[in-house]
Amino acid sequence: MAGILFIISAPSGSGKSTLVSELRKQVSGVDFAVSWTTRTPRGSEQNGREYNFTTREEFLRMIEDGVFLEYAEVFGSYYGTARQSLEEARSAGHDLLLDIDVQGAAQVRAKLAESVGIFVMPPNPKVLRTRLRNRSRAEGIVNDEEVYRRLNAASKEIENYREYGYILVNDLLDRAVAQLEAIVLAERFYRNGESIAYRSRRVLEVAAACLQINSQERLKPVLEAFGILTSTGQQQLNFEEDSEEEDSEIDKKDSNDD
Repeated sequence: MAGILFIISAPSGSGKSTLVSELRKQVSGVDFAVSWTTRTPRGSEQNGREYNFTTREEFLRMIEDGVFLEYAEVFGSYYGTARQSLEEARSAGHDLLLDIDVQGAAQVRAKLAESVGIFVMPPNPKVLRTRLRNRSRAEGIVNDEEVYRRLNAASKEIENYREYGYILVNDLLDRAVAQLEAIVLAERFYRNGESIAYRSRRVLEVAAACLQINSQERLKPVLEAFGILTSTGQQQLNFEEDSEEEDSEIDKKDSNDD
């Protein structure tokens, strides 16, 4: 059975790392490519678990040696996926999931057109800002300048959503996890003829609803909130400040991170 290459992209703080972690708890046969990066570890991150951490000099050498399937510079640090991850997954007959940014995703699509693209969106800038702030607090560093830099970058990344076959709006974690699981199972069903053990019709319906071509009405308020759909064509993000109580209330409803 041929493995499927899944690409998942999202603005920083949209919860994609949590989604990937939850998916792998529930669906077997999905390998995760641990990316290489030149940025420093954050919080409780461990080398080889969240990322393979290396120096800028070593990363550049790896580029010259053709180690990477894709790589990109994001917020001043390099990130890349080693070709070896894909080779190992294929040898084992497993699916492979890449957690990469829109630049890296474009490189992979150019090389592997059969890959399945999934874009994860936060519901609005207010929720995204709260997630980014909460992550900074958890790491012991509160940097509002960095939060707003990532918020501004988010709208530019979201503009690339049309390049992805599936779209998830991560407003409720449990629902987003169920949608991601349905996408993986549906793609296995259609591509490999793999049976779906439970409620197969419902699983296929959920996956179909996440197809970009079926998501326009659901995406409209998100795109408007991030200033991508406006009457003037200019971005108009809502950066109004929340109180600590409002941030805390959103956090109670939301356990997402990256």
